[in-house]
Amino acid sequence: MSVRDLQSGEPVDLVLLVGEVERRQKSDGKEFLRVALGDRTGSLRCMVWDEVGPTLELVVAGRPVRVSGRFEVNERYGPQIARPQFAPAEEGTFDPAQLAPSPPRPADQLEAELRELVATVHAAPLAELLERLLGPESATWERFRDAPAAKHYHQAYRHGLLEHSLTVAQSVGAIAATFPGIDRDIAVTGALLHDIGKTEAYAMDGPAIEMTEAGRLQGEIPLGYTIVRRAMEEVDDFPPELALHLGHIILAHHGSLEHGSPVVPQTREATLVHMLDNLGGRLGSFDRLERALAPGSAWSQYDSGIGASAFFPPGEDQTPAPRELSAA
Repeated sequence: MSVRDLQSGEPVDLVLLVGEVERRQKSDGKEFLRVALGDRTGSLRCMVWDEVGPTLELVVAGRPVRVSGRFEVNERYGPQIARPQFAPAEEGTFDPAQLAPSPPRPADQLEAELRELVATVHAAPLAELLERLLGPESATWERFRDAPAAKHYHQAYRHGLLEHSLTVAQSVGAIAATFPGIDRDIAVTGALLHDIGKTEAYAMDGPAIEMTEAGRLQGEIPLGYTIVRRAMEEVDDFPPELALHLGHIILAHHGSLEHGSPVVPQTREATLVHMLDNLGGRLGSFDRLERALAPGSAWSQYDSGIGASAFFPPGEDQTPAPRELSAA
């Protein structure tokens, strides 16, 4: 049984992956929990009104837990397990591969597309830099291939960084020809490497995604800039102006100081990478919300990642057929 197969009113006894755990207070000051749970097919929430302390020992973000109760679609909270009871998830009683979401395309296909895109970068210093950082024999490739793109909001799963970086870079490459003055090689290289700091900022233990000490203390942007800068120094006669330009893309890709960038985008290429990085993250959030959608529902719950509820129009099989016009 998976989350996608659950029917309203039926009993539940499943091992699911814990997502976000929110501690909240009622008007009387009493604490309660809102716990996100899911597997690779979808997600739901549990409201925990009692036994908050003991429950917190069992529901740890990124870890599996056994939950029993009754599945229902609540008007206010959406898909949920009512009156949940939690227990440790014993090894051998679940398949970890079935718990964590994954990219819609296989990792091997994503890698093949990345290799094709890298081959279109003709500037020799940039091509060598990409080979040193993303080449199949490079020290960073396996971490880049396996890392998540985020902890919660978008592509928060194994191979998520590969999927996100490739999608952004493919979009950058396509749009670069549309607007004048953009150096495609620099923009595509910056897009492929903009999040490489996440290879050191995140660690995965099974399906669990955790911030590393380096991620907490330094952040993924400084880590990424350092990785790329060191690799540039290993390339013979890497042009200083090119290093300045590419480093700016990495430092500015969050777009604003309040969002963690030490500088704002000040070149065409940095602006393009920031805009498409932001778009890729937003659309990734829609994928996450669609997996959590209640059966038959077109609206998600409010989500802080997009600052709104998401609307998913019914598919073609749910759209009423048009009425035939009578002959005049």
